[in-house]
Amino acid sequence: MYGLLDCNNFYVSCERVFQPRYEGRPVVVLSNNDGNIISRSAEAKALGLKMGEPYFQVKELLKQHDVTIFSSNYALYGDMSRRVMWYLGQTAPAVEVYSIDEAFLDLAGMEKYHGSLDTFARKLRAGVRSRTGIPTCVGVAPTKTLAKLANRIAKKNPDLGGVLYLDNAERRAWALAQVEVGDVWGISRQYATKLAAAGVDTAADLARVSDAWARKHLGGVVGARLVQELQGRPCTGLHPSEDGTLSRQSLSCSRTFGRPLSAFSDVYGAVSAFVSRAAEKLRAQGDTAHVLTVYISKNRFAANVLPPFSRSATLTLPIGPTADTTVLLSYARALLHRLWEPGTVYHKAGVVLDGLEPPGVGLQLSLFGSATSPPPLKAKQEEQTIAPARPGLMASLDALNLRFGKGAVRLAAAVPSPEHRTAAGKGNTAPWEGKAQWRSPAFTTRLEDLLVVR
Repeated sequence: MYGLLDCNNFYVSCERVFQPRYEGRPVVVLSNNDGNIISRSAEAKALGLKMGEPYFQVKELLKQHDVTIFSSNYALYGDMSRRVMWYLGQTAPAVEVYSIDEAFLDLAGMEKYHGSLDTFARKLRAGVRSRTGIPTCVGVAPTKTLAKLANRIAKKNPDLGGVLYLDNAERRAWALAQVEVGDVWGISRQYATKLAAAGVDTAADLARVSDAWARKHLGGVVGARLVQELQGRPCTGLHPSEDGTLSRQSLSCSRTFGRPLSAFSDVYGAVSAFVSRAAEKLRAQGDTAHVLTVYISKNRFAANVLPPFSRSATLTLPIGPTADTTVLLSYARALLHRLWEPGTVYHKAGVVLDGLEPPGVGLQLSLFGSATSPPPLKAKQEEQTIAPARPGLMASLDALNLRFGKGAVRLAAAVPSPEHRTAAGKGNTAPWEGKAQWRSPAFTTRLEDLLVVR
């Protein structure tokens, strides 16, 4: 048996844990740069607010109904997620962290200790709530797909008490009939339209098709396995997850700027900050990267802006993979020069690290140089000298930031000058940082933001 535990309205729930006065009130959380709605309380959903709606389009509705607004606070959400997943790892035999607010559980053998998996699931919910304050729902079923489906029904039906256990054929048949085919895990909007045209409207309809039909109309083996899972035949177990047992295959960092930028120094400062963050993540998982991509974007909705709206440049690092921020940043500057169009106003930038592998793998030595002295890279306007790799420096940098807090020590390129900090205005420290007008304190990760009980 498998379980899926999903945190309810996770970002909103994290805010309410430390500010319980917002319980029972409509609350929304906005994306980076306060752009779109990315989390809604049940009360906000009841007002008709949709996931992904731009803030400027619903601004008056939010004001009309006195909806509380929060800017996204990923430091808080990430730490609360870590606490939830740690507890699950201590309680369930095996855990696959599927996303920041979801985890699959292998519940094999737990009946021996708890009598019923329904009872165990309710204990899990209570344990997470008492230790973190986060409300959850749990679906339990013979396959991961059915567990996902059961979780969805448990979340939609308050009468179930947050848990649905599909322990027999009758319960599974009932659950399958409750879910539209487009809401089945693994069915895209395109496939949902195709299935509806073929008369397959619900998960129950899909579970009745043959393997041959599924192979023909649902992408071959993948589709056949999906149907088998709906029928109660497990086709996949738990996968290693990002709790330390699975490394990411690529790393990226991007942001929409808080205000449009047209100066190379400003955009380069943003790229520097993004490279620094991506390289920090890279070292944290013990990998190096040998492919770097930099991209910059214009505002496609602005007047008189012509396509292409985004331009990117990719480079396979000449000396092989590295996790050194200074090396990556030297190459990133050269790539940015290639992309730069003077007089253009940009509103977003980002970097992507690919080709990740452990240190020492894929290292290439130069015929006329050394691995620690990379060759110069010719940029669009200049020959860019690439900094040598210094693993000791990076280790010291990470140790200092771990001790004194993220961003305590940074490369100079990622630190805005005094005039930039002044121009950025109140609440921002750099011209490229996004708006965060309603961001709550980092209650669990910053000493000065800890709650004080008087």
